[in-house]
Amino acid sequence: MRIGLDLIEIPRIERALAREGFRERVFTDAERAYCESRPNPAQHYAARFAGKEAIGKALGCGVEWRWREVEIAGRPKPGVRLSGWTRSWADRVKAGTIDLSMTHSRELAAAICVVTDTVLDVG
Repeated sequence: MRIGLDLIEIPRIERALAREGFRERVFTDAERAYCESRPNPAQHYAARFAGKEAIGKALGCGVEWRWREVEIAGRPKPGVRLSGWTRSWADRVKAGTIDLSMTHSRELAAAICVVTDTVLDVG
């Protein structure tokens, strides 16, 4: 089992969202559509940012250059979709189920990720 945790200040993400290209570089179309549909989009972007960081930490690969290969979808329990190099990495390290929980307050967003090991069928 592997665990990843991340905490981020929502104002930091608000500043990043003001920069051209940040949304498109870090979030998939579906993630952007969801966050923009919420009353305070920055809170939801921040939670997803923390979620991606936590997933990268739990997998042991990080996500800095592969943000869009980790997609967080669904509500109320978020699901995780991996693609590209990140999916290959998860397969290589025999990652099993990826369980993610995210939360936010007015100022902070946090996420914790638990990745189980793949169970081999020996019978």
